[in-house]
Amino acid sequence: MRKPSRFTAMKFSCCALVATFTTVGCNSSSQVAPPATPATDSGSAEMALIPAGKFIMGSESGNADEQPKHEVLISSFLMDCAEVTQEQYDKFALGNPSHFKGPKLPVEQISWADAALYCNARSRAEGLTPCYDEQTAECNSAANGYRLPTEAEWEYACRAGSTADFGFGNDPRSLKDHAWHADNAGKKTHAVRQKRPNAWGLYDMHGNVAEWCNDRYSEQYYASSPPENPQGPKDGERYVLRGGAWNCRGEQCRSSSRAAEDPGFQDACFARDAIGFRCVRTAPPATGNPPQP
Repeated sequence: MRKPSRFTAMKFSCCALVATFTTVGCNSSSQVAPPATPATDSGSAEMALIPAGKFIMGSESGNADEQPKHEVLISSFLMDCAEVTQEQYDKFALGNPSHFKGPKLPVEQISWADAALYCNARSRAEGLTPCYDEQTAECNSAANGYRLPTEAEWEYACRAGSTADFGFGNDPRSLKDHAWHADNAGKKTHAVRQKRPNAWGLYDMHGNVAEWCNDRYSEQYYASSPPENPQGPKDGERYVLRGGAWNCRGEQCRSSSRAAEDPGFQDACFARDAIGFRCVRTAPPATGNPPQP
């Protein structure tokens, strides 16, 4: 467990993306689950209501940290339809740290701590209970405020019912229609919502910027992950990043591909302009029915 000052310290630190993305997997089938329900939340960003359900997490064809494949039950939650933009970030945080400037571009050069502090500020602005303890960096997932998605929530939402390599299927040639990545991004980020959304109305789940998850990272976590709403390991120096980015190869943007980074950017700076995030919230009681086995 980190010292009480850890969260504040990593807010002002500078480091790099040292994450290694996995190699391409090969699943032969895909299926589409019921679509998510659009739900505009308090005017700060459009969110989708992600339905409760179960899915197979991981890949047998990727790197070791994507194994073993395992079934996970996920409760319903609300998720931002797009990555947090610079315009949205500036409403609740001080300044714009991004390298590529533009109000509709995803905010980047964001540490895990920056993202968590934004979640708290956005929660307070909307009269919600913040999830993060700003002294310890611990997350109270029972609070009704904003937080980062768990790794399982992120993959479940990215797949949107698909069992294929990507949310849209297995053919990497179709990635250009759904994602900004190394082959089409022109070495920069792009405005959100320019590519096709997935089956649940979520944009840029593949590419544009890699997205922080709430979980600490462990290469072996899948072997002991609980079957319902896993929260990640209790300890770990790095946090999970998902989705790939503008500078990633297509196979690095797969739904099951995992990466990790120090939460406060404390190493040599590299590719920080490829890291952003989106927020989630626990679904209100009327819509947050637990998943059925």
